[in-house]
Order: sequence, then C-alpha cells, then structure tokens
Amino acid sequence: MSRQLSRWSMLAMALLGATSAASCSATTGAEPQAQSPSQSASEQVDCSVQRCVALTFDDGPDQFTDELLDTLKATETPATFFLIGSKVQKLPGTLQRMAAEGHQIGSHTWDHSDITKLSAQQLKQQLDRTDAAIKKATGQSPSVFRPPLGHHDKAHNQLVPYPLVLWDIHTHDGRLKNSEKIVKVTMDTVQPGSIVLMHDPRKTTVQAIPEMVSQLRAKGYTPVTVDQLFAGEMENSVVYSSAPHDPAQQ
Repeated sequence: MSRQLSRWSMLAMALLGATSAASCSATTGAEPQAQSPSQSASEQVDCSVQRCVALTFDDGPDQFTDELLDTLKATETPATFFLIGSKVQKLPGTLQRMAAEGHQIGSHTWDHSDITKLSAQQLKQQLDRTDAAIKKATGQSPSVFRPPLGHHDKAHNQLVPYPLVLWDIHTHDGRLKNSEKIVKVTMDTVQPGSIVLMHDPRKTTVQAIPEMVSQLRAKGYTPVTVDQLFAGEMENSVVYSSAPHDPAQQ
C-alpha cells in the first residue's frame, strides 16, 4: 500500500510540475500590451521642468483628422482636440481611435455656436448633446471646453462645467492656408506653456504638423496635452490661455 501511495504521490507531483512549467511558459511568452506613443510619451512629462507646449485642434472630426492622427502617432505627439458634437456622431471610429491613442478630448459645442449669444438653457443643450455624442463614441466625457471663436463672458463662463481653454498662439491657419507660414507663426511666438490653436479640417494645417513638431523638438520643446500642461490642476468655469512657466525655461 505504501508503495502504491508513493507512486501516486510521485505522479501527482510530476503533473503539478508540468502544469506549472506550462503556465510559466505561457506567461513568459505573452507579449505586453502595446502602449500608444502618445500615452507613453506623455506619462513622464513634468512641465515645471520641461519646456512644454500644447498643440490643439478645433472643429473636427473631419476628413483630414485620421491623417493627422497618423502623423501624431508616427511622431509620438499627444494633442488636444476640441470637437463639434454634430460631427462626432458621423465619425465615431475616428473618436475611438483618438481616445485609444492617448489624446485629450474637449467640447467645442454642438454646432459651433457663439456661447455669448445663447440662453442658459441653449448653452446647456449644446454642451449636453456634445457630451453625450463624445461619451457614446469613446465611453468618456470631454474634460475641457473651448468656446467657438474664443467668445466668452463671465456670465456664460459660470455655466460651463469644464475648464475653458483659449490660446496664446493663433496660427491663423484658416487665413494663411500655407503649411510653411503656419509653422513660422508658431515658432516665432512659442514659449514654454504655450497653447497653439489650429484646425484639423484644414489640409494645410495637417501637412504642417510634421515640420512643426520637428522644429519644436529641435528647440527643446515637449508637446503635451492641455491637461498635462497644467499638471491636471484646472478648475471648471475658469479661463486658461497659457500655462505659467519659469522664466529660466526660456
């Protein structure tokens, strides 16, 4: 009997060892989940030390947004998008990609309305519809808001349940319609903490991004999302045009 028990014990131990080895082999052989370039590039940024700049894009998603996302992914550049709600429901796949690749998503109203001309109820409808469209596509609500045309006032600001993000660099990409000039405007005026305004429905803007990112990095700048530019310390209903920076970073 003791020999039989011993034999069973040895068999059980052998089976246990084989199972453990197989499990270990499967775990070791599994590849880690790929992390998007935008996410990996942005997680370790400290804008109190590094020269950060936020590239932002309004009025999308549109026909050139996926091309822009290709460039941002290839250059490992995070960005912030301020989206038109009525366009979001037409291109949910673009929104899903945008969120998956680590970009920040903000609201730009449902139909690009001047919020200073809206009643409180109308503004709420604009924001709620846009929020719902973005959340349906991505599973998350927008985290920031940019008033169309930059128009805002104290009374309407108080009704916006997000930080209001303006800019300190207007590339005038709609007027210039020239990639080289868009890059030049940015490089002539950029400083640490800058927020750059652009529009992804414009092809010349999308075409300007590879050179813009290259020149910014050559000058020691790190592209980040708006949230990272402010280290996540932003308040709802408060207006932000650029982030404070140490003069030594100039």
